[in-house]
Amino acid sequence: MTDYCCPICSLLMNFTCYKSKLMKFTCYKSKLGNDSFLTSTFLTAETLPEGEILRLNSIKKLSTIALALGVERTRTELLPFLTDTIYDEDEVLLALAEQLGNFTMLVGGPEYVHCLLPPLESLATVEETVVRDKAVESLRKISQEHSPVDLEVHFEPLVKRLASGDWFTSRTSACGLFSVCYPRVSSTVKAEIRQHFRTLCSDDTPMVRRAAASKLGEFAKVLELDYVKSDIISLFTALASDEQDSVRLLAVEACVSIATLLPQEDLETLVMPTLRQAAEDKSWRVRYMVADKFSELQKAVGPEITKNDLVPAFQNLLKDCEAEVRAAAANKVKEFCENLPEDSREQIIMTHILPCVKELVSDTNQHVKSALASVIMGLSTILGKDNTIEHLLPLFLAQLKDECPEVRLNIISNLDCVNEVIGIRQLSQSLLPAIVELAEDAKWRVRLAIIEYMPLLAGQLGVEFFDEKLNTLCMAWLIDHVYAIREAATCNLMKLVEKFGAEWAQNTIVPKVLGMANDPNYLHRMTTLFCINALSEACGQDITTKQMLPVVLKMSNDQVANVRFNVAKSLQKIGPVLDSNALQSEVKPVLEKLATDTDMDVKYFAQEAISGTAAAKQIIFGILHLTALILPPNPEWTTTHLYSLGMFQVELVLVDQYKAVLGVHSLHHLTVQEGALQPRQAQAV
Repeated sequence: MTDYCCPICSLLMNFTCYKSKLMKFTCYKSKLGNDSFLTSTFLTAETLPEGEILRLNSIKKLSTIALALGVERTRTELLPFLTDTIYDEDEVLLALAEQLGNFTMLVGGPEYVHCLLPPLESLATVEETVVRDKAVESLRKISQEHSPVDLEVHFEPLVKRLASGDWFTSRTSACGLFSVCYPRVSSTVKAEIRQHFRTLCSDDTPMVRRAAASKLGEFAKVLELDYVKSDIISLFTALASDEQDSVRLLAVEACVSIATLLPQEDLETLVMPTLRQAAEDKSWRVRYMVADKFSELQKAVGPEITKNDLVPAFQNLLKDCEAEVRAAAANKVKEFCENLPEDSREQIIMTHILPCVKELVSDTNQHVKSALASVIMGLSTILGKDNTIEHLLPLFLAQLKDECPEVRLNIISNLDCVNEVIGIRQLSQSLLPAIVELAEDAKWRVRLAIIEYMPLLAGQLGVEFFDEKLNTLCMAWLIDHVYAIREAATCNLMKLVEKFGAEWAQNTIVPKVLGMANDPNYLHRMTTLFCINALSEACGQDITTKQMLPVVLKMSNDQVANVRFNVAKSLQKIGPVLDSNALQSEVKPVLEKLATDTDMDVKYFAQEAISGTAAAKQIIFGILHLTALILPPNPEWTTTHLYSLGMFQVELVLVDQYKAVLGVHSLHHLTVQEGALQPRQAQAV
């Protein structure tokens, strides 16, 4: 391994890309007493993966190198070196572009920030798009550090060079820089910038026109209103009529920003003709973009234009021949209806929107139906109870019977909207078959999704309906052949117990869970343990000690090692809920037995559980010790009494009430001390 004179040289050594590349640097150690200038020759390995990784790591530590070299040598040596080495792998260049955006203070502050422009300019011209974008991002960032004078002297010429570059890569990068320098330059320079942007909007290369179109709205925001009307509108119209649909769709995106800048009286003449044209564009991608941005356009143009122009356009998009466009429009139904003028909202929805929605409910494309199902329930809060029952309820019921599981799932996931308006009982008869079908769907992700909504459904349907219709489903999920389903079902039971209470769990859930301990499938027996882990705290000490603990202890004799070591883990998990007598007389002997098991994993987890139980005991004794010093005398607070509460109860009873006095925020901040304890008055600790 080569010995370098200092860590900085070592880091820089790793950066250089070619064996022929030589660079001289004065080692920072020479400033500390060595008068001779040390020469570091920067060689690299062949273009192997290790070499690239080394250079990438070096670039990520570039700020360390600059800090060691000092601001002057960073400006005069490091930055020129970096500028000359813009030919590395894309990952390295990407890291370099990002680093240079944070280099202002390392080159001497805003006064010298222009020194960062040459390497970033080179990076802004490379072929890889992500590198160029990161370089532009860093250039935009450091542009704010330039004074107005430096902006015109250094930054604006860079933008011009990029805008007039021979390669399209530099011209696309220039498009992202006009808006950051325009507000702080003189009128003459502003005119030049506007001219350069106009030129790029009509560039021969579609990639450049796309870049210009994507920045049109951003550039419009920094222009004076007169220039928006005279320059931007003409560019917007031209780009919206471009031969490339990829350019036209980006012009639609810019329309939102432009519309917010113009007075209401100018929108109809300057923007709406182009927007109407885009909504009927021959390319479905352009129409898709109009549908996707429809709510934003609606807010930008205001209520009058919405009623006169956007409502018919939205109807057409909902009836579009392309499924992707219909799906995008369907996704906006709720938002569009919410933003309609309040005085005419109901009339517009009932007359113009609802007929289209009814057609989409039976659309031939499942993505369209799924998109509609995700938002249609929200219309109930807009239309009110009577209209929901008369017009929307039949649509909900039809979607609950749809053959596509995603449609049924989206309806079920938004039931809370309907519950607030008409109550869920009117849907219950159709709801149950849909839930059952989803619960038994062949796709496990669909089954997983319905499990996640079960606590919400249970809360809305009530405990009686749940016990009668859905309880069996929840138990069936516990023995699903997919682990993710069994795991989710366990969490589902815990949430149900939190919702319905420990008494309900004791009578309904716990007996069925414990019955699985005798299942011939060891995976199902392990699920019993997972359920006990999840339910013990919610069910409380009494149920855990009397019903769950005996089952766990019995399972310690299971023939399958996986079950036995999960017994050890379960005992550690439920230990804080148990009382001290159970821990000493029942749990401890079983763990000690498992600690001598022939299986290595069983021994390991048993020993872990024993250590965890001992730690819990120590913490509780520590609490008792501190409590005895601070709390007033109470004959009931004996060691045995407080220890029997368990860790969590002690924390609730003592720490939460007296943490301000104790100066602690959790059990882990307490000093552990054992001994005979008698409560007494507070003394100096």
